[in-house]
Amino acid sequence: MTFGPGDRVHVAALGTGIVSEVRNGGRYLVEIKGRSVVVDGDRLAPAERARTSRRGKAAVDDTRADAAAAVEPAPTAPLSLDLHGTTVDEALDALDTFLNTALLAGCSEARIIHGRSGGRLKAAVHARLKRIPSVRGFRLDPGNSGVTIVRL
Repeated sequence: MTFGPGDRVHVAALGTGIVSEVRNGGRYLVEIKGRSVVVDGDRLAPAERARTSRRGKAAVDDTRADAAAAVEPAPTAPLSLDLHGTTVDEALDALDTFLNTALLAGCSEARIIHGRSGGRLKAAVHARLKRIPSVRGFRLDPGNSGVTIVRL
């Protein structure tokens, strides 16, 4: 099934949101609870429409969406991403994929291992994290300056 900008969709383990943008490869940018997430089209389902009660107030029927989320297990995401030995471009691509997977899995925190020497990877990772709306914050690990802890 294909969706367009403005369509209400349900993403298992995340909830219901609005399609903001259609991307290449059957991927969609979806706004869910104030976060932007890139999701594969096969993970999306049309959202139930809100029905109107007799008094004119919207009453939402979430029973089907909740049941679908309960049946489908949440994907597991690794808690850390090791970027040693990658170029900056490879690292940024891997970072985007890793963060999307972590968000879809419902992780609230993730670790990015970029190393201490040189600083190019760390600078690029921090610059990218600043531009991602779903990242709530990040900081260097106090015990290891070659690791960034990301709060999602």
